[in-house]
Amino acid sequence: MQEIPKGANVSLTALSEDAGSVVVSLSWTSASGAGDADVSVLLLDGNGKIRSENDFYFYNNPAAADGSVQLLGKAPTDSGDEDRISVDLTAVPEGVARIVVAASQYGGARFGDLDDLRMTVADRSGEPLVGFSIDDAGAETAFIFGELYRRGEEWKFRAVGQGYETGLAGLATDFGIDVLEDSDEPPVAEAIDPAASGADAPVASATPAAPVPLGDKAFPEPAAPAATEPAAADVPAQSRGRSPRTTRKKVTLPKVAKKSLAENDSWRTARLFPVPSLKSDKEREVRATSVLLSVMAQVPELGRRLTAAFGAPAGRMQTFTEVPLPHGDAPKRPDGVIRVERAGKLWTALVETKTNGNPLKAEQVQQYMDIAARRGYEAVITLSNDVALEGSAMVDVKIDGRRKHKVSLWHLSWAEVAHQAQMLIRHEGVGNAAHAWLLQELLEYLQHENSGCHGFQNMGPAWVPVRNGIEDETIGLGDARAVDVVESWERLIRQVCLRLGGELGQKALPVQRARRGSDPQARRIEAAEKLCADGRLSAEMRIDGTSSFIAVVADLRTGKVRTSVDVPAPEGSYPLTTAKRLVRLLAEAPADLHVQSLVEGENGPRGTLERLRPEPGDLLPRDGAPLTGFRLSLIKGMGNSRGNTESGFIRSVDDAVDRFYHGVVAHLGAVEARPGRRG
Repeated sequence: MQEIPKGANVSLTALSEDAGSVVVSLSWTSASGAGDADVSVLLLDGNGKIRSENDFYFYNNPAAADGSVQLLGKAPTDSGDEDRISVDLTAVPEGVARIVVAASQYGGARFGDLDDLRMTVADRSGEPLVGFSIDDAGAETAFIFGELYRRGEEWKFRAVGQGYETGLAGLATDFGIDVLEDSDEPPVAEAIDPAASGADAPVASATPAAPVPLGDKAFPEPAAPAATEPAAADVPAQSRGRSPRTTRKKVTLPKVAKKSLAENDSWRTARLFPVPSLKSDKEREVRATSVLLSVMAQVPELGRRLTAAFGAPAGRMQTFTEVPLPHGDAPKRPDGVIRVERAGKLWTALVETKTNGNPLKAEQVQQYMDIAARRGYEAVITLSNDVALEGSAMVDVKIDGRRKHKVSLWHLSWAEVAHQAQMLIRHEGVGNAAHAWLLQELLEYLQHENSGCHGFQNMGPAWVPVRNGIEDETIGLGDARAVDVVESWERLIRQVCLRLGGELGQKALPVQRARRGSDPQARRIEAAEKLCADGRLSAEMRIDGTSSFIAVVADLRTGKVRTSVDVPAPEGSYPLTTAKRLVRLLAEAPADLHVQSLVEGENGPRGTLERLRPEPGDLLPRDGAPLTGFRLSLIKGMGNSRGNTESGFIRSVDDAVDRFYHGVVAHLGAVEARPGRRG
């Protein structure tokens, strides 16, 4: 790696043949371990200004739609942090001449309080190319570390090291971003007592919030102070903000829990929504409905996220439970009602809830559909542990075509609710700390063993007879029970995607290779025939940020679950160099990982990672056939029971995918090697 001083520049093309995509890292250390800074990236035109506000990337706008810039987040080091940014230089628009990489601090913190300020640039394989250290930081609250800029057909890196005492706002203003003045005091919305944050709670002022013009979203400024507060001129100067602030950072909760003050592990943390006292299914349904609907009303981000797909507008939401509605001789009481007001118009949905694996009742849902139609409501939402599938109705209801008013029937899984809560509090953030806390309490409730809200957890009554029929080879083609098992398998894979996606903060989806528009039920019948013939259930998953599909195969004959991924070999590289690099990337992978080389039209040599580590060359085809890639696989014993217990099939599949992703896929990164120089 080449070290350069402040003001120097170097051509990235001269340092690497694989510099079309780079990873920029900003790092620092702190003696107290408390140092922190927020990274930002600005795309500038030939005049040194942003083309539009969409060219400013920071914590509330972390990625470009074209993939040219993506903030990858922080990674802790021994005494500080390292923030990484992916920059695909081949995708940068032609109108961008410079890419400025900066960092900023708030709350009176200065960069002079941090040590070892450093910027490095690595190629797509992770090989460091150039580094630059800053040793003259002082009172600055924002710093431009360096910039990437065009020179003809190549990209170069310049070590800048320019600081600002006016923070990110001062830096942003220099590049054409309009920033409104604001105090450094915390926003009023973040100091609200959670108990008083309901829709009918009093507000401090009726003055509308003014947007800050940053990015493609409007971020609210704190409301004007109430009349009883002292005027700004009466506040001592030392207590007023001294610099403009750009935007309020969204609140997320750390993945690692704070150290507990409990004397021992038997002490239980006090929870807003307690569950140990729940004894019956009715109690679980009532409690779960009330908990979810109340949090949806108090946390707008969650309420909007869960209802937008059902046609609900973005507006003021109120929720109700156990609402009596006239129907025949006796009123009916749906578990809940959601109402959203927008521009004087109401959108209303009835909610029917089931917990603990209890099935929805078609007759009950039909009654709510009829009530909704007569009262002019827009939707009925069912909520249970089952996961909805395309082309497979959760309950069969009849729609009276003579009615002018149409009611939509929608379904939510408890696993999807937990997924959305996880995405908000761990990755995307919410408006204030009280909202984040409420979401955390909701998630703790849903994950408690006694809540009954654990998502899909039963393969159904057909599972055991089908599995036994495959083991003893007595099941015949066309057995209708096999179709039920295939449907349950699809629900399981969708739930695995929800759980893994919520944990990673990435979109994870099942891969559907069938032709677009094909009949879902016909696909399931075909899959059921394959199940009866070869005894295997198979699926593929795609996770954003990974280049390959994760294949999951449950072999009911051998009782094994196999998870695998195919990794292509880079073009133009030496086979031995590619094999060595792969083994090096898998240094932390499980020793029982199976690695197999792939050649045109056939399978190549194979072996466990433990055996291949000292001899990566054993993966190369003996006859010198061209290497096309590698297949990485882990094999795990399959649970027998149909449920989600420790010995259950559902738990075994979930654990297998989790182990494979974290133990293998997460370590792969960019497998592509730099092209070898031949001849």
